[in-house]
Amino acid sequence: MEDIPRLNRLIYASHSFGSSVLSRATQAWLIFYYAPPAGEDRETIVPRIALTTILLLLGFLDAIDDPLIGYWSDRTRTRWGRRIPFIVLATPFYALFFFLFWVPPTEPVWLAATYFTIVVFLQRIFGTLSGGPMEALLPEVARTPEARVSNVAWQFLFGSLGAVVGLVVTGVINDAWGFAAMGAFVAIIAVASRYAGLIGVWRYVKSESAPVTLGIWPSLREAFRNDQFLYFLPTFVFFNTAIMLLTAALPFFADVVILGDDETSTVSVFGRSLELGEGGVAAVLFGTAITAALASVPLVYWLAVRYGKARVYSGAMLAGTALFPLLFFMGLVPGVPVFAQSIVFVAAVGLPMVGVFTFPNAILADVIDYDASRTNQRREGLYYGAQNVVEKWTGSLSFPLFAFLLLFGETTDDPLGIRLMGPAAGMLALAGYAAFRGYKLTDGVILEAKAPEAQAPL
Repeated sequence: MEDIPRLNRLIYASHSFGSSVLSRATQAWLIFYYAPPAGEDRETIVPRIALTTILLLLGFLDAIDDPLIGYWSDRTRTRWGRRIPFIVLATPFYALFFFLFWVPPTEPVWLAATYFTIVVFLQRIFGTLSGGPMEALLPEVARTPEARVSNVAWQFLFGSLGAVVGLVVTGVINDAWGFAAMGAFVAIIAVASRYAGLIGVWRYVKSESAPVTLGIWPSLREAFRNDQFLYFLPTFVFFNTAIMLLTAALPFFADVVILGDDETSTVSVFGRSLELGEGGVAAVLFGTAITAALASVPLVYWLAVRYGKARVYSGAMLAGTALFPLLFFMGLVPGVPVFAQSIVFVAAVGLPMVGVFTFPNAILADVIDYDASRTNQRREGLYYGAQNVVEKWTGSLSFPLFAFLLLFGETTDDPLGIRLMGPAAGMLALAGYAAFRGYKLTDGVILEAKAPEAQAPL
């Protein structure tokens, strides 16, 4: 199976930069913006119980469209191929509705809640129309085991740079110019990055595969008869939920555990003193986690090439089981400044995050090849759609879990609920490791199956 040129695969991998900027900014700031911590000087826009209920319901509702849109793209036949029309047409709206998150009406509450529901729903629909087909290009872009490990490693690197922007830079922008400016900044990056990644591989994939001939229900039935897919899905649920829980928790750690009753914290950098607010402190924590994850990439890449990505993914979950609970002790070590010890704890937590950011898409590409060997149908869109269903349900479930844990305490005097985020994430990582034990596909064999020859495009 001959690969496309390395440079083109690298350009394709760069699309994860913009996706990461937008998704990490959403995870970090959405709850914080609409329902800030108790004692914060900003007013609540939508009460937290209403907010989490809306997100939970939207997560289940809009997740239904993922396999349907994936199946739609699998069956599409145009002169641009199966995926490209979706990406080209939906991407601007995906970014526009993200910007609209940050300019809501603030009163009355029912209007703010209605606005929030509509805008989030539309943003997710267009995100699926744009992002699902973009992800579904991976098995065509990276066709050998080495190319897939390389491609997901580059996607992680670009995604990590995007996370720096989405988690770190956005905190600085929020402090300086507000959330609306942050939303516009992120939206522009998201559009530019996705189009750049598509341009890199346009001529290699636009007519690569024939449309799927199976109907929607037979396709879904066959997908859920794929035992390796069924072993992969639960582990992705648990591990991704753990990471999302920690991502949403870090701004609360910054505001409640590190700053406490103070509005700013003084940090000395190269002999200069900086005053950091809640956004700046959260930016430092996010930057620390990302830096730790990036530092582990060379080792993770070497291990994946030598032992297989499935083993390394499994090991990352075990590492998370051990390291995520350490966040409980942030600020409790005597004799060490709170900010300094927080950086150490967050760096430890950042190391296993490389697993969930790197391997799931490449593992799913192997699962798709395995499915093609069984059915002689290339159904990338359906499979990545099913994964996105799980990811959205995961995200929706993480918000109620997050809100439930905060009931145990979210103030400077009683931060127990915030501290419990680490142990809860560790338990989720352990559940993911247990679920993955039945997965058997290795990198040694990429099972090749060709779909019927494509007919002339319309």
